[in-house]
Amino acid sequence: MADLKQMKGISEADRKLLEQAEEWLGAEPTNMGPVKNIFWGNVKESYYFPYPQQDAREQAECDQLLARLDEYLRNEHPAVAIDQDQEIPRWVIDRLFEVGVLGMTIPKEFGGLGLGITSYNRVLERIGMYCGSTAVLVSAHQSIGCKAVMLYGSEEQKKLWLPHLAKDWLSAFCLSEPNVGCDAGGCETTFTKDENGDYIINGEKKWATSGAISGLFTVMARESRPDGKGKISALVCHPWLEGVDIFQKNRSKCGIRGTWQARIRFNNVRVPKSNLLGQEGRGLQIALSCLNYGRCTLSAGMLGGARRCRDQATKWSQTRFQFGLPLADKELVRQRIARMAAYDYAMDAVLYMTTGMLDRHDEDIQVETALCKVFCSEYGWRVVNDAVQIMGGESYMTENEVERVFRDSRINLIVEGANDVMQAYIFGYGGKQLAEKMLAVKEKVDWDKDESFGKNLARITPNLLKPKIMRAAVPLGLEVFLGIRRRVPTITAIDSSLRPYAERICRMVQEHTYQFKITSKRFEERLLVHQAVQARLADCALLAHAALCTLAKLDSDLKSHAGKGNGADLEFERDRAAAIHFLDLAECEFHASIRALYDNADETMLKAADAALKHSEAMPNNQFIISERSPNAKGSGRTPKQDGIKQFPGDRQSQFAQAPADHRAHAASHQ
Repeated sequence: MADLKQMKGISEADRKLLEQAEEWLGAEPTNMGPVKNIFWGNVKESYYFPYPQQDAREQAECDQLLARLDEYLRNEHPAVAIDQDQEIPRWVIDRLFEVGVLGMTIPKEFGGLGLGITSYNRVLERIGMYCGSTAVLVSAHQSIGCKAVMLYGSEEQKKLWLPHLAKDWLSAFCLSEPNVGCDAGGCETTFTKDENGDYIINGEKKWATSGAISGLFTVMARESRPDGKGKISALVCHPWLEGVDIFQKNRSKCGIRGTWQARIRFNNVRVPKSNLLGQEGRGLQIALSCLNYGRCTLSAGMLGGARRCRDQATKWSQTRFQFGLPLADKELVRQRIARMAAYDYAMDAVLYMTTGMLDRHDEDIQVETALCKVFCSEYGWRVVNDAVQIMGGESYMTENEVERVFRDSRINLIVEGANDVMQAYIFGYGGKQLAEKMLAVKEKVDWDKDESFGKNLARITPNLLKPKIMRAAVPLGLEVFLGIRRRVPTITAIDSSLRPYAERICRMVQEHTYQFKITSKRFEERLLVHQAVQARLADCALLAHAALCTLAKLDSDLKSHAGKGNGADLEFERDRAAAIHFLDLAECEFHASIRALYDNADETMLKAADAALKHSEAMPNNQFIISERSPNAKGSGRTPKQDGIKQFPGDRQSQFAQAPADHRAHAASHQ
């Protein structure tokens, strides 16, 4: 494979970005996952068919947990008060520990329930139907907070920390900083090592969910080195360590108001060397591994909220009359009802396909988890927006949960990797291996206008005689120069009634790989900066994958309902119609993205953006809120007014003012 970093004409900034990405992501897996195969024009049936199913014993255990949880959520959980008071009471957290929710994925030998990822997401979906704030608290604790300990902790670390995390401690994941959001590799929190090998941490973390009420932080910090090439490591800290300053417990916000996002300073915090997770310098890889799980549980919470809104808005349309008729009689309302049902089914299909991949330990799933997050957050938001429109002004009233879900949902398009960034990631990492192959062929047999005739001839001629090179070059050349598309992939293991839909999806996959190749040729190295083009190709991959997940789930549902008679199960009939509608919607949206590769407003968009930015530069900074760590305007903006906004100053009077007895004994034994 060729090296994209050495591509001719690439800028130094883009080369450095590719180097950083390769460092973060590590070596390519041996086997490509399903989305990478879509970029190559393949449909790997074994990834999708049969649709993943839970083990019967685990499903029964999860059903029992859901029954206990439902009882609590219906009769005790104060969802409205949590939102209005901007706090999840400690008694709620204690009840969630008691029910088993906050320790459900921790192995049984450490006091948890030992459930798998699909079970965990089923629980998050259920919580999301009632309370987005609580879903985020549970997700932050298990998906990213303590997940690093479960995945990378030593046996001694697991024995010390996991029993607490299963029964009485929340945990926090400290990655984001005042100057670091999606750019995780820009970590500015640093550590040095003392003569005993212990770590001394300095820096500040921001947006640490539950940080003010957690007993354990997983902190990402970069080694401070004279050459500036220190790598990031994952270190476990506790709030009782000297120098830990939780100076702000939370900030008031639009949605998920009950969750607390702390700001934490680390002032020469000494962390024992035994608190290193995994290997030194592997912190980013640990963070990315944890995010695979967090992106699914975010999707599950979004699915739960969207389902609640779908059901509420559908019922409202049947019982709200205008002009003497129910809203449900109006075609534009019916369009929204059908769309909500279709998106809901597809979100479910994508989410539990992804959790099935995680449960069976598929090797290459980073693109799939990113895609799951983008799809469920975007299409879940569309469902909620449709529900608000159907319910009209009533949906805006606080006592209707649709209003709360509307506010809680918007953050999902931002956190766990902003969707704009994730589109670039899906395009870049999903298509990387194919792009490297194309570059390798180009370097071997393509004419280089910057080389002399003799040099071109000397390079190309011997390569034309090498069968291995020509086996790659000929089909690629047929596509990019003659427009002859590769063979349409096939799906065979499917119900016969679904074969026409399978063929249409396979043609989408064929078209996607063709458009990726000719777009790469058309833009060459300039494609690295044309994010609007990248996003269109990423969306095509997303829609093809979502359609395949939906098809696989529908195939499974048809087989499980075989022989039960048509129309006997109204829920199944709704879902079958919704799935078919989504397949049509996905195909329409796919082809719209393809058309936009050629017919778009990108040129005037760039000019309009330039003009708007020049106008903004002429306006005084002191009229606007400026990023607190801005490298070019720090301290020049206006200070937002805090009058009437609830404040959450830090304090040291918490349950973690000192280490628990078992940790004091452990620390003493290691001195």
